[in-house]
Amino acid sequence: MNKYLSECGVCSRRAADRAIEAGKVTVDGRVAKVGDRALPGQTVCFEGKEVKERRRDILLAFYKPRGIVCTEEKREKNNIVDYLKYPSRVFTVGRLDKESEGLLLLTNLGETADVIMRGRNGHEKEYLVTVDKKISEEFLKAMACGVPILDTVTRPCRVEKAGARSFRIVLTQGLNRQIRRMCEYLGFQVVKLKRVRVMNIRLDGLKPGEYREVTQKEKMQLYKLLDIGGDYGGRTGTDERADRKAE
Repeated sequence: MNKYLSECGVCSRRAADRAIEAGKVTVDGRVAKVGDRALPGQTVCFEGKEVKERRRDILLAFYKPRGIVCTEEKREKNNIVDYLKYPSRVFTVGRLDKESEGLLLLTNLGETADVIMRGRNGHEKEYLVTVDKKISEEFLKAMACGVPILDTVTRPCRVEKAGARSFRIVLTQGLNRQIRRMCEYLGFQVVKLKRVRVMNIRLDGLKPGEYREVTQKEKMQLYKLLDIGGDYGGRTGTDERADRKAE
């Protein structure tokens, strides 16, 4: 209980013990005792006021290996939740298909995830792609200008050669299996597809299966690009204006 009150920002653990001994803390209406636990779903009150759990904003950069599926579905034995085993609930920001690898962001900030994934915002995602045969300038130009797939034409994008059979591509949309479909339309098969960047966050330094906390500097740059307010809680300027209007 003292740890819970401390993590919620109510007081220190020592002060929490004193408050519990003084009968100032209740759990589901019952006066708490030193050593009690705060269990999920219980209502904890401090001096008559309900204690709200303070959520820690989480944003992870994860190197998703091939074969891992971006789902929370437990029936999928290779689901990302069981693979990652992160102690708090987080969800993926977008997806990478099972056979693709590379940078995947995970967060507990729903609004931030929505803004990043919103296709009309044109946020950049960079990939390194290897195909089954040598690529030509004509292939690179066709990929960059737009390819007809899924009853539409892909947005123009940046493409540059990285090797005899590999190239880098920067997309600003996220159609289903977009790069694979684009290559197939032009007569190529993708052998390896790795995402190396999402906006300002890069894969650099991570090995397959590893993850790291996104740094505060990266967060500040990201939220500036997303036009999200300085509280870093996933609130936009529009949200704040709506709140002021409601008040």
